[in-house]
Amino acid sequence: MKRCRNCLLPERVPGAALSDDGVCRLCRDKAGLARQAAADEQVRRASEEDLERTLAEWRGRAEYDCLVPLSGGKDSIYLLHRLAVERKLKVLAFTVDINIPPLAWDNIRRALGKLNIDHFSYAPANDFYRKTFRYLLRNQEERGAVYTLSYVYAPLFEGDAIRLAIQKGIPLVLAGYSPGQPEAERMLYEFSRQLICHTDWTPPELAACGEFTADELTRFHNPKSYPPGTAFPRYLAPFHAWPYNQDEIMRTVVEQGLVASSRHASPIHSNYPINWLLMYSDLRTFGYNPYAPEFASLIRHGKANLNYWRLMAPVVDFLIRRRLGPAREVTRSLDWLGLTADELRITRPRGAYDPVPGRC
Repeated sequence: MKRCRNCLLPERVPGAALSDDGVCRLCRDKAGLARQAAADEQVRRASEEDLERTLAEWRGRAEYDCLVPLSGGKDSIYLLHRLAVERKLKVLAFTVDINIPPLAWDNIRRALGKLNIDHFSYAPANDFYRKTFRYLLRNQEERGAVYTLSYVYAPLFEGDAIRLAIQKGIPLVLAGYSPGQPEAERMLYEFSRQLICHTDWTPPELAACGEFTADELTRFHNPKSYPPGTAFPRYLAPFHAWPYNQDEIMRTVVEQGLVASSRHASPIHSNYPINWLLMYSDLRTFGYNPYAPEFASLIRHGKANLNYWRLMAPVVDFLIRRRLGPAREVTRSLDWLGLTADELRITRPRGAYDPVPGRC
């Protein structure tokens, strides 16, 4: 498969339109790239001003200054370092113990020991997640497996973080989302107050399908389940506000001894095991890795290393298609869910799982 020689965007991504010399439509539009970069930088600076003001405003006003969801990946670990070491904030790290690989747990233990940060780990019932993953993968919406499952799975642990912050009176949840995560329609630097304070996050499709009990659906964030006057935290993504460079983050977490090696810092090896199955499904459906547009954007804007991903992107896709190396998790996840590859299919329209603003 051909990829843009400048940003590695696969030719099969809609709108890629590679030229005869192998450059995608986005990279050819140099004036558009410059305008977008200038606009993005203006938004970033405004977000950075708000973030700095917010960190100063809430410092020392509660037992913890902020809650940081900790997955064991490079970004969440580096965020802990910046907040606790560089900013001297009182941080509570929070891990939802579902589908986290051993390497990521090694990163978590090492980083917490090095940084001396309090940590709360929550292990919810495994059967609910298995049931949910199985249903979603058999009933994907038209954007495919990564979108469908991630945008139901992520709100579950985001809701858990909000719940814990409320219980402990923590004013800020600071997540290690890199630029481009999650999609802009959900977050640009901050989850809106409408989304946190007034929106039921229960996916409409799950509520309507009849396969989930009312008790199971309470796992999703719903502000109406809290008493009147509840103080909801702000939920921010500092890497949308601070300058972001993937190589620098990977290098720093190794140099600071927060992870054991460059392998431990790699997003390939610290990935959620279920993600390999999601990428496998989308490769079969669309013919390209669903994360390729996100990484191409980072490369295009100088936030990820072109040479690193020029080597790794085709290797990762090869491993996924053949279910080799770390992509053996494809087979393990299929077995865990009791599914075959042919059951991974799109059956729902776009937006079937998106929460409806104000539906509560």
